[in-house]
Amino acid sequence: MDVHIRCPGPRPARIRNEESLHLLMSFRRLVGLGATLLASASLALPASAETLQEAMASAYATNPNLTAARAGQRVTDETLVSEKFRVLPTVGGQVLLDQETSDPGRFDDFSRLFNSTVQLRQPIYSFGRIRNSVKAADRSVLSGRAGLRATENDVMLDVVTAYLDVLADQSEVELTQNNVRVLERQLQASSDRFEVGDVTRTDVAQSEARLSLARSNFIAAQANLQTSRNFYAQVVGHAPRDLQPPPPLPTLPGSPDAAVDLALQNNPLVQASRLAEEAQEYRVRAVRGQRLPTLEATYDVGYTNYRGTNNSVGGLTFQNIDFTQNIGVTATVPLFQRGQVGSQIRSAKARAVQLREDALNAERQTIANVRTAYENLMAARATIEAAETAISANELALEGTRAELTVGTRNILDVLNAEQELLNAQVQLVRAERNSYVAAFALLASMGRAEVDDLGVPVRLYDAEGYLDRADDHWFDWTAEFDAQPVTTEPMVSVPEPMAQPPLPDPTPTPPTEDEVLATEADDR
Repeated sequence: MDVHIRCPGPRPARIRNEESLHLLMSFRRLVGLGATLLASASLALPASAETLQEAMASAYATNPNLTAARAGQRVTDETLVSEKFRVLPTVGGQVLLDQETSDPGRFDDFSRLFNSTVQLRQPIYSFGRIRNSVKAADRSVLSGRAGLRATENDVMLDVVTAYLDVLADQSEVELTQNNVRVLERQLQASSDRFEVGDVTRTDVAQSEARLSLARSNFIAAQANLQTSRNFYAQVVGHAPRDLQPPPPLPTLPGSPDAAVDLALQNNPLVQASRLAEEAQEYRVRAVRGQRLPTLEATYDVGYTNYRGTNNSVGGLTFQNIDFTQNIGVTATVPLFQRGQVGSQIRSAKARAVQLREDALNAERQTIANVRTAYENLMAARATIEAAETAISANELALEGTRAELTVGTRNILDVLNAEQELLNAQVQLVRAERNSYVAAFALLASMGRAEVDDLGVPVRLYDAEGYLDRADDHWFDWTAEFDAQPVTTEPMVSVPEPMAQPPLPDPTPTPPTEDEVLATEADDR
């Protein structure tokens, strides 16, 4: 299924109401006919034009939600690195320099003491404690990567929503502005006819009321456009720049059941929740291991120098340097731990139950999201067809109503109603085109196919595995610093400027006084 949307271009100074239909139908056909339309209008593509893929690339590199999720994933990666390094030995040392003074001639007349010791501790066996902790951390890393994909899906969906909102709001601004111009001419014509007695004061008042409502709708449309531009800048990182029509989306499944099957296999939130549940099962095993003994190899080296010590007393000679070595195996057996381990086991098991339910909830939520997006897509397509039919019918009805007005079988209110119905159908088509594209992309996101790699966005991909590989090589504490950010984070480079206030239409004609109305009605009689 291909979904297209129009990027509005410059418009002539005077726009007739009949042109709105052509403007609106271009909304969904410009992707295929854009070059022809631009050529006929003698327009060249601006150098600052922006495509949907460029907006996605900007958000991929600078969106704070995405960059924060990457930083959080690096925190999770370091947890795995820390657990892996628990199998490595620890080496420590102590140095002691002591000086003591006592009475001369005594046996313990030691003046200085220098002692240094080096200890090495190597874990041998922990009865699954370290092994299960490493497995739990490994599953947490995989769960975090799936969560990072989910964040990327959400950000790309926000980009598409913001992009399509700006395009749709721009079209709605054009439609409402055109309606204001048409109603201005309608009011002028009604006032002129009132001057010659063809219509009554009521007809003029109805034209005035409808023009005021159109102005209000025009101002509201501009406010909506500014809101969409602000959200676009928040998500993408800069203000929208002459947005171009979005490209067709990948082919979607032919039924909601097929979409659900794909989503349950590929949805990153479902994958993340399942992996988190699996990680917690390993944590339960690791906590249970705290009730079991641990074995550790030890190696100690000591050096002592009794510097300045008298090494002979009464003809006896003493060695004033000592060198010692100790090699052994230490078994630590927990006997009583104040109930803390039992409490930790119960807590870990309860957490596992919670994550199991979270995984089930993620599956149900994904199924609901897929079916909702699919139904929204079908509804938007049906609305598009109905709106197109309504526009054709309303255009015919408006033309006929205007013709009947000239022969007196219709009044001004009939014409105003016909114009409003045509405008409503045109706006409905704009919104339906927007909803169709967004719903289709939301369906892709629910199926886990809304990442930049799937969409062919030209951007440097974030290497989630590369950071972990580099961290594994930094086992020495004094080489811990390295580049931890493969993708440059940039601040928002521009913000949308506030839109100018909508130009006020020409002043409305001065309504006739009550005396003039009575005089005209008397003439009619």
